[in-house]
Amino acid sequence: MRTEATAGTALLALVANEQSGSSDPELFARRLRSFGARVEVYPVEDVSRALAIEPSRLVVAGGDGSIAPVAAAAGEAGLPLAVIPAGTANDFARRLGLPDEQAAACRLAVRGTRLRPLELGWMQPPAGGNDRRPFVNVASTGLPAPAARTAASWKKPLGALGYAAGALVAGLRADPLGAHVECDGQELFAGDAWQVSVAASGAFGGGSTIEDANPSDGDLEVVAVGAGPRPGLVGLAYRLRRGRVSEHRRAERSSCSTALVAVAAGSEWNVDGELLPFGPARFSGERAAFELVVG
Repeated sequence: MRTEATAGTALLALVANEQSGSSDPELFARRLRSFGARVEVYPVEDVSRALAIEPSRLVVAGGDGSIAPVAAAAGEAGLPLAVIPAGTANDFARRLGLPDEQAAACRLAVRGTRLRPLELGWMQPPAGGNDRRPFVNVASTGLPAPAARTAASWKKPLGALGYAAGALVAGLRADPLGAHVECDGQELFAGDAWQVSVAASGAFGGGSTIEDANPSDGDLEVVAVGAGPRPGLVGLAYRLRRGRVSEHRRAERSSCSTALVAVAAGSEWNVDGELLPFGPARFSGERAAFELVVG
């Protein structure tokens, strides 16, 4: 970790996702200004316009799915990133020890001086191309995709518990998927799987974790859980919540700088809480891709 001068009285670009569960960009802007900053507000899809004002740091307000694209832009521009958690689960903020109370997060965004270099995970089609997607938490295929789709309708009444409910329904209804997984060119798994996860920070699903995922080392933790009797999913869910999924008797795990996950075309991925019909994907980790304001 390193430190920088306080951002108080400096110009901040607030990039906000108004569709996130508890997002209120104007309220966040007022709070940031109350701590001494000048603030310009932009929608999350307008990061390039936010960078054009040459701010001293970027502030992203939204759920986990909003963070990675803004983090990538901040890293490329050489700007610190501050996070105001405004989603349902806010797994990234929890994993990094950021304030979950929004007023405290706004204060940290303005007055925080301690920076932590963090990695980004990247996913793209196996043949390459321009369709690259960054992520800060986890990209998963198999059960996590239908679980997230089911949880989406329950987030409002249940909050983070909606993820557990979604996982339960997916476990009862969804089928395993065929997958072939390689880490740094070596086969890790081949066969039917309940899920395949590629982790950066390792936090996902409203409190689940992939153990040993270090958000600073630039390596990815890859876990494939082979299909088995459906009642065994109870044990999988328990280990995910405890951060001990690799202890599952059908789990294969490895740490690597690159990974290849071959699944059927159009297979859905849950990427930081966002559902993408990405299909087969190649992954890489980028060490020190951006700097997060942590204290």
